[in-house]
Amino acid sequence: MDEMPAVAIPAMLPWWSALLLPVLLGVATWLAVAWDAALTGRASGSPGGLGSALAMPGWESARLLVGQRRRTTAADTVLGRLGGAALPVAALLAAAVLPLGERPVADLSVGVVWFNAMEVVAWAAVWMVGWGSNSALGLVGGYRFVAQGLAYELPHMFAIITAALGAESLRLTTIVDAQADLWFVVIMPAAFVVYLMSAAAMAFWGPFDAPVARDVAGGAAAELSGVDRLVFAGGRWLLLVVAAAMAVPLFLGGGAGPLLPAWAWVAVKTAGVLALLVWLRHRFPVLRMDRYTEFAWVVLIPLTIAQALVVAIVVLQRGGM
Repeated sequence: MDEMPAVAIPAMLPWWSALLLPVLLGVATWLAVAWDAALTGRASGSPGGLGSALAMPGWESARLLVGQRRRTTAADTVLGRLGGAALPVAALLAAAVLPLGERPVADLSVGVVWFNAMEVVAWAAVWMVGWGSNSALGLVGGYRFVAQGLAYELPHMFAIITAALGAESLRLTTIVDAQADLWFVVIMPAAFVVYLMSAAAMAFWGPFDAPVARDVAGGAAAELSGVDRLVFAGGRWLLLVVAAAMAVPLFLGGGAGPLLPAWAWVAVKTAGVLALLVWLRHRFPVLRMDRYTEFAWVVLIPLTIAQALVVAIVVLQRGGM
């Protein structure tokens, strides 16, 4: 009888890497909050240097930890708190497929789909927070975020799928290997730019934070206080960090780079993308939500479809050679 071909089992990181992942994300989140605080302080002209910016996340966390929880009349406390807790959990689960150097904690064959699915969980989480507060303003903010998420999920999905199409795989390690000769940001720049914009929108960041921050009376998070607000804010920052980190294996070659080890290059590239997103938050004006939602439907979706078609043609021609 013919011998059965050996099945290649993807190499996995040690079990303790799953415990290390939240620590790394926590450190990255702390530094991102400090960078945002430094930019905010510089823009407002307030005194304080690097030390005060680095200490700010700790002070703010302590303030919220000791703060009293507010509760509106007839609020669905279980639903609201479940939504707030689902936000950081979804971010951590999405990070499980991120290559920490050369390999991720979970090298799933559908890693791209898993990541996008965990982002969609954030929709439900924010909506649950807005609904559970039993507040008209909170509910309006929750529904506005669902509308924003739907508008930006489609170009976000097309941008991610374009990278997967270029590698002909949904596995993130395979996508990284496909960029050994040339990073995807060079051959699909439109998908990269749209990914960054839509990732900011999915993480409700920058000019896209109206449904949870700059909306009427604070939007979906209007009634959150104390620990509840801390968990929600932490999940929001974690989601932004994970979205920035995902740009590295999708478009920036993963851990590829000279001199430094792979994990160091992943850290450097992630820090660069994250610093750029935080910096752009202080440069872009806040627009009416209907305007940038219309921009997603009218401009970004056709742009990402065109980019995907170009990549598909290149892949088909490459396969026919």
